[in-house]
Amino acid sequence: GVLHEDLRLLLDTALPPKRKKVVLGVGDAKMGAAVLEELGVQCQTGGVVAELMRGIRLHFAALVRGLTAQSAAKAQLGLGHSYSRAKVKFNVHRVDNMIIQSISLLDQLDKDINTFSMRVREWYGYHFPELIKIVPENSMYCRVAKFIGNRRELSEESLEGLEEIVMDSAKAQAILEASRSSMGMDISPLDLINIESFSRRVISLSDYRKELQEYLRSKMSQVAPSLSALIGEVVGARLISHAGSLTNLAKYPASTVQILGAEKALFRALKTRGNTPKYGLIFHSTFIGRAAAKNKGRISRYLANKCTIASRIDCFSEVPTSVFGDKLREQVEERLAFYETGEPPRKNLEVMKEAVVEANEVVAEVKRRQEKKEKKRKKREKRRLEALAAAAEEAAENSVMETEENDVGAKKKKKKKKQQPEESEAEAEPEENGVEEEEEEEPLPKKKRKVVVEPEGEEEEEKKKKKKKKKKAVARDSEED
Repeated sequence: GVLHEDLRLLLDTALPPKRKKVVLGVGDAKMGAAVLEELGVQCQTGGVVAELMRGIRLHFAALVRGLTAQSAAKAQLGLGHSYSRAKVKFNVHRVDNMIIQSISLLDQLDKDINTFSMRVREWYGYHFPELIKIVPENSMYCRVAKFIGNRRELSEESLEGLEEIVMDSAKAQAILEASRSSMGMDISPLDLINIESFSRRVISLSDYRKELQEYLRSKMSQVAPSLSALIGEVVGARLISHAGSLTNLAKYPASTVQILGAEKALFRALKTRGNTPKYGLIFHSTFIGRAAAKNKGRISRYLANKCTIASRIDCFSEVPTSVFGDKLREQVEERLAFYETGEPPRKNLEVMKEAVVEANEVVAEVKRRQEKKEKKRKKREKRRLEALAAAAEEAAENSVMETEENDVGAKKKKKKKKQQPEESEAEAEPEENGVEEEEEEEPLPKKKRKVVVEPEGEEEEEKKKKKKKKKKAVARDSEED
């Protein structure tokens, strides 16, 4: 009943100041009532408005200046893309597409594992036919066949390994005795290698099936916890897969959920005017199997009602929890007991009040944990940013130091170049004086070393030389006088 702020702003700017006699054409009656309540503007709805809107939509490019049909088509395409993108972008943790794919893959794996296991039975049965009756399970048969290999090599030492596989000492002893008196044909090592390789593939597929079932269980606890608590992960996933999505399942009425998966039987019954089916996919739940034959239809109808409630809670709740699913499961259990013993179940109102209180507590706890995680994440992000800032400051300081060192090095080079001509003059004097001054050439490298090692003392040495020259000049002047 509250008008959207954007629509109100649009109407306030578009409508004239004197709008007592203005009549708006609105396609939706609820929107017209909201506009009348908020703005006091009368709105007309009906077929005329729909025709006017269709005409405006058809000639929109001609009515708006600067808008061509090509730009309008581009705008419509962009709007369609953004709408589709918004429909695709849901919460990552509540994506039901993964459930649909995983339950389909699980069903396909069951078929494939059964087919491949039968192939192993036929292949290895030529060599050890008695094993089929002792170990009827498919995956265990493949493990035992891979472990035994050639039955003639089976001995008492292998009994412990057989017990670990079959988890039964009597079975392991029976396999050992059957291998000694087997009627199977001999087999070549090459055939055994192929059988063991194929058995290994079947075992890996069965192990992957267990992992996939765990993944499906964890995904259902995130996406539809109430539905999985009520009816089980596998049956709930099959319902979601058959409906197409959790949203579609939530939109279905309880009567549709009850026969979901039995469409062929329903249409055949309608065509032949026979009895319609009582249950579809929900037949695989434990409740219908535990009910008596006369109560199967009643309990399936009741279970379909509860499944519809659970799917709607999971679909439209902000923080999905399994509290409602547990309470709904208790209600179905009480209804089963009522059909068998006549004990009256609790009222739905009482159960839902309890569920709401518990759900609020769980939601508050979940939100508290989320806030803690968010605070920790912000702290980690802050530390990371501080570390990056400190690293950037260090890098800046290092660059400044490098530039200063480069400047000092350049100054040193200039000073060395200035000192080079003085050293060349000092080297030229001993050549003129002859052999007597060769002994005086030894201290020159020391001067060089001093220049290299102590560049800061060069100016002091130059000052001392100038003072000596001044003293000599003063002494000569006094002698001349």
